[in-house]
Amino acid sequence: MSEAGHRRPPNRPGRRGEPAGTGFGGHAGSSAADAAVIFDLDGTLVDTAPDLIACLSELLADEGRCTPPYAALRSTVSHGARVMVQQAFSLERDDRRSARLEEELVRRYRARIAERSRLFPGMEAVLATLEANAIPWGVVTNKPSALTTPLLEQLALDQRAAVIVSGDTLARAKPDPLPIRHAAATMGCPPQACLAVGDARRDIEAAVGAGAFALAALFGYLHAGDHPWRWGAHGLIASPLDTLDWLERLTLPLRG
Repeated sequence: MSEAGHRRPPNRPGRRGEPAGTGFGGHAGSSAADAAVIFDLDGTLVDTAPDLIACLSELLADEGRCTPPYAALRSTVSHGARVMVQQAFSLERDDRRSARLEEELVRRYRARIAERSRLFPGMEAVLATLEANAIPWGVVTNKPSALTTPLLEQLALDQRAAVIVSGDTLARAKPDPLPIRHAAATMGCPPQACLAVGDARRDIEAAVGAGAFALAALFGYLHAGDHPWRWGAHGLIASPLDTLDWLERLTLPLRG
């Protein structure tokens, strides 16, 4: 691989009933040509927190409220605008103000959806390596298509992804496994040949439920109370580049 200095993944156990070090349907060493990679969007593929938090901070100021620490807001980004508003404004789920504030946050965010949002450091090298090896990659997110589409377009990722599944693309979203299965089928491979990366429990549950090999992204928008090692993932990654380590371990060596 062209990137140096990233750690090899430890010899973690496979799924229950499988020998250690196996995956992709219970066997290691399968061809990279048979593999595909699925990324969650917010907190995994793209760091969208700067734009979302900037919009939320402005909304809080306009409502005469103090802005919580950046880290506290960052940990809510993966859970969508509604949760971000409820946490920032300390609202109960059934508070009638939530809908209005959520709508206003989304309106502001749509207007500046990719001002500061960028691929996570190292992710461009991951995508370039996948593409150089003819390994398709896609996006499965619970973000609505009205936000997913313009974000990926402005970041010039929409034409690179083999499939994009938003939260309203299908009848069910994550943690249901349907979106992962749909993405795999669209890319022409079974879920068992997919490596799925996400930073939330629902990402891992959807991937495991579909039969994919699941990696929890520790660089994402984790809350202090999250315990990703308990989510049932097959591995934990501290950097996007670790995705390549896992993929190479599970398939044949990759070309730089």
